Amino acid sequence: MDGFWNFAGQYWWLVFPLMGVAGGLARSWERSAKSRHQRKLETLHAKAELKAAQAEARNTGRQRVVAAASTPPEDSHEQQLEKLFAAHDAVTKRWLDYELDVAKLIAFPAMSDGRQPLTAAFLRAKKVADRLRPASPKVKLSKEQLDEYRNAVTDFEVAFDVAERDARRLRDSTFTEAERKRLDTAKQLLTVAIDQAATPAERQVAYKRVREELDGLISISDEAVEELEKKVALELPAKPGS
Repeated sequence: MDGFWNFAGQYWWLVFPLMGVAGGLARSWERSAKSRHQRKLETLHAKAELKAAQAEARNTGRQRVVAAASTPPEDSHEQQLEKLFAAHDAVTKRWLDYELDVAKLIAFPAMSDGRQPLTAAFLRAKKVADRLRPASPKVKLSKEQLDEYRNAVTDFEVAFDVAERDARRLRDSTFTEAERKRLDTAKQLLTVAIDQAATPAERQVAYKRVREELDGLISISDEAVEELEKKVALELPAKPGS
């Protein structure tokens, strides 16, 4: 015990820098806690917005059905399914625009991150709509089955809109500074990888670097990799007279 007090007496001045370090760590932890709390509040608000938007969209659909009930039906069963298929396919296409485009995934990484609550909600809505989709417009459904599929497509549309809006708001804000630098590097290298003015060797090197920078940051589907490799492998334009 005497040894401790002797040490404390000789090095009492260390208390001040240690207090500064401790204060810095406390402030850093406080900022991190506030950031997590703020993100939690934003997620809860976004989820509530999603549910409200889906309920409103469903209610609007029901009102149209009720209004149409007093007049002769304009669309046959098959025509209704064709319209639902078109709406379903339109949202799927919008999703694939992100899923297959590495540049968009880098710009809006939340769209490929199933850990993001709104992205997860969209993916669940997609799974439900895909499961309820009939094999063809000619399949006869009961009124309850048709309504269930219609509601699923509506939820799919709304969930995608909300997830997309959130992803465009977040961009790369959920990543650390070091991770954002890697994303920026990958974005610059991707420009070289698909630049037909670059040599095939330059494109291949840039492509490999892109994959390395994104490894562990963004989940890229096999289809997206295949699409990117097609762009990287494009032959250089032939010179006149060659």
